[in-house]
Amino acid sequence: MNFCKQVLEAGGDIVPLTLPYDIVKGTGIFNPSIYYDEYTDKLLVNIRHCQYVLYHAEKEIFESQWGPLTYLNPENDLTLTTTNYLCELNKDTLEITKHHKIDTSKLDVKPIWEFVGLEDARIVRWNEKLYAIGVRRDTTTNGVGRMEFSELEFTDSGVQEIARHRIAAPPPDKTYCEKNWVPIINSPNHMVKWSNPTEIVSVDLGSNTSETVFLGKYIPQPCDFRGGSQVIPLNNTMSFACMHGVDLYKSESGRKNATYRHCFAVWDSEWNVIKYSKFFSFLENKIEFCTGMCYLNDHFLLSFGAQDNSAYVLKVPYRFMERACLD
Repeated sequence: MNFCKQVLEAGGDIVPLTLPYDIVKGTGIFNPSIYYDEYTDKLLVNIRHCQYVLYHAEKEIFESQWGPLTYLNPENDLTLTTTNYLCELNKDTLEITKHHKIDTSKLDVKPIWEFVGLEDARIVRWNEKLYAIGVRRDTTTNGVGRMEFSELEFTDSGVQEIARHRIAAPPPDKTYCEKNWVPIINSPNHMVKWSNPTEIVSVDLGSNTSETVFLGKYIPQPCDFRGGSQVIPLNNTMSFACMHGVDLYKSESGRKNATYRHCFAVWDSEWNVIKYSKFFSFLENKIEFCTGMCYLNDHFLLSFGAQDNSAYVLKVPYRFMERACLD
């Protein structure tokens, strides 16, 4: 199901997000996280930039010598390095009006693994503090991933990271890579870690620890679900989020390939699953990822990346979203 096409036919809109060429120099921007900040009355979006171009043979008939899924790096930089840009959007047109590189220099240390920076950060404000929350994998020599809370402050010169919290996984904290925990926007320091079964964790920023506070029942589905967008209210009694599942497989040549698909997960006030929607793609690409959602002016705004090379905001009418989630 081509979700964007259905939204456009229902009166919605789609807006591409771009950054100046002198910043990206032809390499990829993707996985944007949109957030309406009531505290400042600003519509924000974090855009991830990496210094590579992803080549993907969508129909698997023109594979490169490295397979259908290939990262094309500069010759002098074979890392996967993420830089984040916090942008302000016009609330009517959804176009970028200002962009600010998130300055992490006060807290950065020398990376010791090849994936560098805060990846796929979701934006949320809790207790009057603005956070970009993502996974970082450059603090160990083997790429152990843990969720990090990056506290942000707007200054006259831009956006500064002023605090960083690396969060241990729930006890016994023995997993290799934690990623894609998504913030529950109206429940400070609580996140959905998995969505089938639903697992909710509470984060203590004083001790940088987390604990599982809710674990639901598994519902048989074609694949595992995880975040996704932030979790936001659908109405007074329900919450929902756009989640994703990944089908990892081998191409005919025996090389790694993947197909990402999304669905909406809907919960009641006790975090029982009401429904999982049908699986859908945004643009019928194999590589797509939704990392943000908010509500503004009777529309839901979903932000997603495609092929690690482009970023979009999809404007979805409220009634259409209700039907997509609940019918």
